[in-house]
Amino acid sequence: MIIARSASELRAATTGPISFVPTMGALHAGHASLIRVAAADGSCVVVSDFVNPSQFGEGEDFEIYPRDLDGDATIAEQAGAHILYAPDVSEIYPPDFSTTIDPGPLAQELCGAHRPGHFAGVATVVVRLFGLVGPRRAIFGRKDYQQLAILQHVTNDLALGIEIVGVPTVRDADGLALSSRNAYLSAAERSLAVTIPRALRHAAEAYAEGQRNGGVLAEIGHNALDGVALEYLELRSTDLGFYDPNLPAVLLVAGHVGTTRLIDNIVLDPTAPERAATQISTKEYA
Repeated sequence: MIIARSASELRAATTGPISFVPTMGALHAGHASLIRVAAADGSCVVVSDFVNPSQFGEGEDFEIYPRDLDGDATIAEQAGAHILYAPDVSEIYPPDFSTTIDPGPLAQELCGAHRPGHFAGVATVVVRLFGLVGPRRAIFGRKDYQQLAILQHVTNDLALGIEIVGVPTVRDADGLALSSRNAYLSAAERSLAVTIPRALRHAAEAYAEGQRNGGVLAEIGHNALDGVALEYLELRSTDLGFYDPNLPAVLLVAGHVGTTRLIDNIVLDPTAPERAATQISTKEYA
């Protein structure tokens, strides 16, 4: 695997169609699953390793966000990456850079309501990286469900011609969705954090038993949380519009355990309601 620090080094190393995995580093098994999906079709796999300052708000954890390029390189290479693109901030945002992408109204809801400007920063850096990397497809985790939906909209609206692929969430044995921020949790906080997937599972079990009232499902989830400073727990359609009990839906949650912000979600499908109830216990779900 080659580590490229500039766009020119990246272009010199790429061959054939590119599958791209954008990351902020601090790679873990969840990222490795994305890289394996990217590599499955034999394309050239590029993984970016860039902590994007424009998606962090005031008082968020940009300065202390985990950074470990050597560890990232090991995980990326073992998972099948061909190039690890690790640019400096000046490479992504040169002095004359002045463009920001407005991802639309969805960026103001859910996580966007609590992190103003976050999704504009995400959309801007991802489109910038698309231009530098030149992929034919890009791979993202479904744990960041709202981010995935927004980037799909941006890619379609701007006719970028890039396939956006969502990959199932990978979980630890206790059900907690893998996240770089899990490293911030103390042992006591970890025991509280696992009530997040537990809350989703309880709601999914009620759904599998026939409950379709959105308020009741949300209350079931809410009642299972312990020690989580909740930002939101909402049931939406899978396109993040209004919930319709006759159509597939997604239950999304975000909150803080201590100072650590965590997000998670679970998809509920009326055509296979029992499937949702087992998603979290099997570590991965679609």
